[in-house]
Amino acid sequence: MQELGTLLAACLSEIARCDSLKRVETLRNAILGKNGKITQVIEKLREMEPDQRRRVGSEINSIKDNVIKALDQRRCELESAEISERLVSEFVDASRPARPRSFGKIHPLTKVSEEIADIMSSYGFVLADGEDIETEYFNFTALNMPEHHPARAMHDTFYLQIAAGECGRRLLRTHTSPIQIHAMLANTPPYRFFSIGRVYRNDCDATHTPMFNQVEGLMVDEKVGFGHLKWLMTDFLKKFFGVKHLSLRLRPSFFPFTEPSAEVDVNYDIVNGKMVFGTGDRWLEVAGCGVVHPNVLRNGNVDTLRYQGIAFAFGIDRLTSLKYGISDLREYFESNERWRNTYGFCHVTV
Repeated sequence: MQELGTLLAACLSEIARCDSLKRVETLRNAILGKNGKITQVIEKLREMEPDQRRRVGSEINSIKDNVIKALDQRRCELESAEISERLVSEFVDASRPARPRSFGKIHPLTKVSEEIADIMSSYGFVLADGEDIETEYFNFTALNMPEHHPARAMHDTFYLQIAAGECGRRLLRTHTSPIQIHAMLANTPPYRFFSIGRVYRNDCDATHTPMFNQVEGLMVDEKVGFGHLKWLMTDFLKKFFGVKHLSLRLRPSFFPFTEPSAEVDVNYDIVNGKMVFGTGDRWLEVAGCGVVHPNVLRNGNVDTLRYQGIAFAFGIDRLTSLKYGISDLREYFESNERWRNTYGFCHVTV
C-alpha cells in the first residue's frame, strides 16, 4: 500500500528531526502508543479481507520494526551527545589546587596528634598501638598499682559487665600505659615506643571529660636516666609550642609505675590576653614523667640488672587547649559548626 510507504517515510523523517530524549519518547507514544499512527492503521485490518489482512499486516509489522529501530538508534545518538557535552562541561582539572571548603575541617585534636607523632618519630620512637578494652592486670597490676589503689575504684574506672578472666575484670583503659607492657613483652630491649590513644575516666567538667586522649613515651636502654628525660621533655615542648627558649621545672611527685617521678612545669606569661610559653616567671603543669619502676620492667620481661627505662605522658586535649586557647574541653566532642569553623584546620594548609 502506498499509504504505508508514506507513513514509514513520515515517521522516519520525524524521528530524524528529534533533538532531545524527551522528544523521542513523545514521538514514540505518538506513533506506537494507544492512539498512535501505526496503531490506527492496525485497527483498520479488521475491515479487510483475510488475504489482504495478512499481506498488509506483514507490511505494518515491518514498518513497526523499522520505526522502533529508528527510535532506539536516535535515542542512543542523543544520549551519546549528551554524555559528550557533560564530559566537556563537567571536566575537572585534577592538577588544580583543591578548594579548601570542599573537604570540611581537620579537628584540632587530629592535627595535634599528627604533630606529636612527627616529633616523637624524629627522636627514633616507634608508634605502638593497643585496644581500648583492657584487663585489670595490664591496666593496673602490671604497672605496679596495688589492689587498694583508688584508681581501681568504680567511681573512677568504667568496668564492663562481663565475666572476669585470668587477668581480672575487663575495663575501658584509664591510660595508654598498658600498651607499654604489651610492647615490652613483644620486643627485646633496647627500644623506644610511643603511643597515642583514647582513655576513659569517670569525670566530667570544663577541664575533664569521660574520654580524652593521651600520648605516652617509653625508652628502655642500658644507659638512660633522668638527665635524658629532662632533655627530651624540654626539646619536645620547644618543638610543640614553637619556641626557641623554654624553662622546665621538675617537681617531685608520686606515680606507682615510676620511681623517681616528677611533674613537668613550663614557664609562661600572659601577653595581650594570651598565654605565651618560654617567657615570664609563671609556671604551668603539662606532663608527668619518671624513671620506670623496676617492678614494671620485670613485668615486661626486662632484665633490671642490665636495663632501666624512662617514661612520660601528656594529655593531648590539654596540650591542644594550651596551644590554641580552647577553654572548655567538652567542646571537643560537641557537633558545633561555629566551633569547628573557629578552631578547625583546612586540609590544604595543614
